Amino acid sequence: MSCRARLLNWWLRHVEKPALARMGGDDLDRVRRRFEFQARLLFPLPRGLARRWTTRAEMPSLEIGPETWPRLLYLHGGGYAFGSPRTHKGLAGRLVARTGLGAVVPDYPLAPEHPFPEAVHAVFRLYRDMAAQGPVILAGDSAGGGLALALLAQICAAPDLPQPRAILLLSPWTDLTLSGESFTSNADAEVLLPVGGIAETRDEYLAGADPAEPLASPLFAAFPGAGPVHIWFGDREILRDDSRRLEERLRAEGVDVHLTEERDLVHAWPIFPGWLLPEAETTLDQMADAVRATL
Repeated sequence: MSCRARLLNWWLRHVEKPALARMGGDDLDRVRRRFEFQARLLFPLPRGLARRWTTRAEMPSLEIGPETWPRLLYLHGGGYAFGSPRTHKGLAGRLVARTGLGAVVPDYPLAPEHPFPEAVHAVFRLYRDMAAQGPVILAGDSAGGGLALALLAQICAAPDLPQPRAILLLSPWTDLTLSGESFTSNADAEVLLPVGGIAETRDEYLAGADPAEPLASPLFAAFPGAGPVHIWFGDREILRDDSRRLEERLRAEGVDVHLTEERDLVHAWPIFPGWLLPEAETTLDQMADAVRATL
């Protein structure tokens, strides 16, 4: 682990994790504004990339890079409650710069204003719209990774829809029952996600729905005929076992799945640029290699 990674972990543990612990209820608006402000400073779009706001399937989306196909559909993280194309345009843009593909980053509906399953249905409509125009590569981080898997389960159940060329997941949140052993055993080791805050945000997103519902917790979904799935996650995350158990489930269904477990890296670390976290650039290179292997 680099020296910058150690410094970043210290900052996240002592500054960001306490802030996220208060992200439910009245403090959610503050957390949203804070993340948007930080993203403008820390996660800019790479220079020279075109960007434009469009509306696809009745949903605002930020489109980055060329308008050719295949295209990347990137679903941002944020616990289903915060985050936006503005907070994740830098991460999506760095993938665009590496692959030469354009990206669509939708501003999907967030809880508590729009609880489950509104986001799931919205991204399914968007995928149907995009797939009618050309091949799609699906990607997402954290809750966006879980949403990508919920979308993938719907695609697998729709015989008229083509599969994504590949699925790229960063620290995906796959189990809203919070039953993974690492959710408790890594509670102290985790430098970013607070157990209490995650549980509270989960409850606001579900709004009384069953957390074991497969489209809420895609760990329990079926993926017949799914395309290749690539997963990156850290060994000290509270969501570590969400990825490990997902890999077991996908492999049992015959899906081509690739798992990369990194030591001591923060949840969804490729969002950070290289000057903050050199390891982020290494992982983005791996993601770009996975994309090129499908083209």
